[in-house]
Amino acid sequence: MRYQDAINVSDLRSIAKRRLPRFVFNYVDGGAEDEITLRGNREAFERLLFRPRTLVDVSKRDMSTRLLGAPSALPFVVGPTALNGLSWPDGDMELAKAASAAGVPFAMSTVSMSLLEDVAREAPGRLWLQAYVFAERRITDAIIGRAHDAGFECVVLTSDFPVAGKREGDLRTGLLPHQKFTLATRLDMLMHPRWIATVARRRPRFVNVERELGPGRNVNSFVGHGMFDPSFNWEDIRRFRDRWPRKLMLKGVLRADDAERAIAAGVDGIVISNHGGRQLDGAVSAIDVLPEIARAVAGRASILVDGGVRRGSDIAKAIALGAEGVHLGRACVYGLGAGGRAGVARAISILADELDRTLALTGCPDIASLTADLISGA
Repeated sequence: MRYQDAINVSDLRSIAKRRLPRFVFNYVDGGAEDEITLRGNREAFERLLFRPRTLVDVSKRDMSTRLLGAPSALPFVVGPTALNGLSWPDGDMELAKAASAAGVPFAMSTVSMSLLEDVAREAPGRLWLQAYVFAERRITDAIIGRAHDAGFECVVLTSDFPVAGKREGDLRTGLLPHQKFTLATRLDMLMHPRWIATVARRRPRFVNVERELGPGRNVNSFVGHGMFDPSFNWEDIRRFRDRWPRKLMLKGVLRADDAERAIAAGVDGIVISNHGGRQLDGAVSAIDVLPEIARAVAGRASILVDGGVRRGSDIAKAIALGAEGVHLGRACVYGLGAGGRAGVARAISILADELDRTLALTGCPDIASLTADLISGA
């Protein structure tokens, strides 16, 4: 099957799994420890059932909306993911260009393999920077300063990464913590000659971090258990709020009281997230805690959700329960691995089509019509 023939995100996943070496696909697809959180993210969406309205005129439907106060053609963001250059050459750039063409924001990871300045120049559109807070704070500050100069509209501070989660699949292949690949991984690479001839020519590099390390420092000495700052706390949110003059979001919120504190600290929005099941195994799913957090926020800040979104109906469920939209992570990277920018566009098209059908079948002519009464038990 080719990416053009994919009829759902699961098909794109299967194509990407076939095209990519095992260590790359495992990195994209896997989660932490026993992957309880990873599975729970999907199961939480699947438990939610619609109570559709009937005999509503849905001959004309509008999927446009506003995310973080600005127009978006669709209610989702191509969300932040790392090491995308392992799935396709210049993978971050391909994701950004696909998002720009679709009229939706692109959230770029701090640990991307493309320079943020290059993305800003070549993929004009709504650009957000997902920022990790590093133990060397000056590096985080410098990257955020560069994002400001490049015209990024939003910084998304990530709060759920005081230390790296235990992603056992990556440890087994040798990708983590220092890219010391096992013999089995190297042999598997040889079984993917097209990947070797294209993608493998560029070794994974966190180029935005490298730029700030200075002469004589190797990025490998920076990466590892001491890379992130476990002292990151609420006072730091206020400091970032004072330093960053544009939109500020906090990603990694799973509690209503933390959402309240985030708003008090001055953020413009929150991303309810368990990091796609890649950090704390056994964490609640974002969609399960969304209603409680939405009630606490009460319209004072934007709310986005991530984790487990594979269908357009998942997007509709999140909006009905109080989110403005969702972050798409794996769904778009499956498309990237299946066919580069065109594969990402296929993923976006599939999800948009499914969302449009869900609007029609639930009696909703537009995004604003998605309300909690459509969800059984909400």
